[in-house]
Parts: sequence; structure tokens; C-alpha cells
Amino acid sequence: MTSDKALEILGGISARVFLRDYWQKKPLLIRQALPGFESPISADELAGLSLEEDVESRLVLEHGERPWELRRGPFTEQTYQELPERDWTLLVQAVDQAVPEVAELVEHFRFLPNWRIDDIMISFATPGGGVGPHFDNYDVFLLQAQGKRRWRIGQMCDSESPLLDHADLRILADFEGIDEWVLEPGDMLYLPPRLAHYGTAEDDCMTYSLGFRAPSAAEVLTHFTDFLAQFLPDEERYSDADLEPTDDPFQIQHDALDRLKKLLAEHMSDERLLLTWFGQFMTEPRYPERVAETDIDEAEFMAAIGDGAVLLRNPAARLAWSEVDIGVLLFASGQSRLLPGHLRELLKLICSADALHADNLGQWLDDEDGRNLVRQLVIQGSLEFADE
Repeated sequence: MTSDKALEILGGISARVFLRDYWQKKPLLIRQALPGFESPISADELAGLSLEEDVESRLVLEHGERPWELRRGPFTEQTYQELPERDWTLLVQAVDQAVPEVAELVEHFRFLPNWRIDDIMISFATPGGGVGPHFDNYDVFLLQAQGKRRWRIGQMCDSESPLLDHADLRILADFEGIDEWVLEPGDMLYLPPRLAHYGTAEDDCMTYSLGFRAPSAAEVLTHFTDFLAQFLPDEERYSDADLEPTDDPFQIQHDALDRLKKLLAEHMSDERLLLTWFGQFMTEPRYPERVAETDIDEAEFMAAIGDGAVLLRNPAARLAWSEVDIGVLLFASGQSRLLPGHLRELLKLICSADALHADNLGQWLDDEDGRNLVRQLVIQGSLEFADE
């Protein structure tokens, strides 16, 4: 799949046209992006996930104990028995990590950087259900999976847009409807960041939401400087060896700022450190507790592979790679490894293959660096042996 190929999921336009004309610019309604789409998970199964302790879920009741009441899971079967017949929504995060068939939907979006994709959230709503008019600070694709949902889009928003006084939900106080559509199964709506939108269920309906990671400038500055500080010795400080006599000892001269900017620039412009931090940050698992370390020595590992064992990516793990001047970097679940350049093709295989086994690992099992890398990813928990 190339960026120049017309993609069915984009309504026949090419990925290049979509990225040029719509991505982060304006919404796009795509009728029958996935014709005949049927959800691989039912509403009852989705509710079942919300009963589990390690699944992030929420319920929004438009007419609860207060307007737009938010409840957080895990829930119980009794929770659903006591809900009204209409005007509520269940939202379950990261369903792609629990249901492989849901995760397969990501394959339709390979024209976008995989490390930007966050997760697939699924919502189920009864008639009239929704979460109120709001906006997100990231791109989102909304795929209708069951029933009908009416989507209204409005104005572009920002941090100054007035919100309702609500402790849990960011609901817009003013929504200026501009356009609206009713989506049926297989239809999809793309929304750029900060565009106000308001979805309401016409009947019992299910919607898939594919969101994208978009760190804020505040997050970038805070997390990168914390990362950078690990590598700076305490004696490296602001200095003014070229100081001139001052007329006013209380005035901060502009040349002091020039020295300060030089001190910052020397470190903030280190591209390899910036890349290392960014790769680690963007591959941090949403639920790190699901990437559990294990222990396996080389003999056990090779014996398992030799016996036909298959390795799969942990659904909670995130992988990416990049090139640097002295080799290649692998980013796996918030960690990074600098590796020799000859492993480039192995990194591509690890990141993209549905499964790893003796057949496709082939010669890499004879390469000490390659063999050790795959085993270390198993130990880390980013790769795991498939259940027999």
C-alpha cells in the first residue's frame, strides 16, 4: 500500500490527496469506507469488557444524578440492569488490545505513521446517547459499526473556548452547528484537531474511534528536558566569563539572556538525544503494566524457535525504528536500543510482521546481534510466544 494509491477507506481519493487537502485541515465524510462492515465485537461483548479490572471504561448519562453524569469502570452486570432505556453511552478504550479482529482495522491506515496511532476506542450508545458537544486536540476517524449516529460539526475551538462547569467532561458551552450527517454501518467521518463535534445515537449504535497521539508543546518541553537532564553533569552551569562591569547591579542585561540561550541551544539541538527521547516517548504503552518482563535464556529461546514456536507482538506494546549516523535505533515500549546498521531489515520485520518464527527470521537466528535482539524483546515483554 503506497501513499499514491487510491484507498477504498478514503472514498477513492489517494492518501496523498487526503494528506494534502484534509489531514489536520478539514473534515471528510466517507460513505461506505468499509462496505458491509460488521463489528467483530457485539454490544454485549463490549459491555463484558467493561466489567474487567484492567480495562478502561466509562459511562456517560445525559440525565443522570447531574447533567452529563460520568461514571468510571469497571462496572458490574447490575450496572447495566439499572440503566435507563435511552440517553446513555458506554466508552471502552484500547479494544484493539483485547480483540485482534478490531486491531486489524489499523491495516487500513498504513499510509499514516504507525507510531502516531493511539488506540481504537469503541462506544455503544442507546437512542439519544452521546457525550455532548466537544472538541479533541488530535485527529480522529469515526467509523460507524452498528446502527445510526447523527454527527454535527461546528466551529474550530481552542483553550479559550467556553466550557460547561463540569468536573469530568469538557463539554462546550456554545456549539455552532455548521453541518450534519447521519452515518450508517461502514460510513466513516474524519475530524481534524480542535473541530467541535456532537454525536447523537439515532438508535442502538456502535462507533469505532481511531485516535492519534499528539503531545502538547508543554509535554514535549517538560518530558524532553527531564530526559536531557539525565545526561548533564552538575558542573555544567550558566557562566559569564566575559562579563563587563555593570552600571546597575540590579538590572538583568540582555547579554545574560544570550548566554542562557547558548547554554540551552547546545543541548536542545542534539538531534540524536531528541530522536531517542521522542521515540521512547511515542512508544510508551498506554497500559505499561500489560508489558510484563519475563526470563528466558538463549538455549531455551533457540529450542522454542526450533520447535516451531511463534512470536507475536504484545498487543499493548508499541514499536518503531529510525536511522542515525552510527547505526539504527529500535524503540520498543518506551525503551530504545542502538543497534548496528546491518540489523535494519530485521527491525523492519519485527515492527511490521504479523508473527515471527523460524521461517521468516531465517538468517537472523544465525546472527548473534539479531538473535539477541529478538530474545531481549521477549524478555522485555514487547514480544511474546503465541499460545499453542
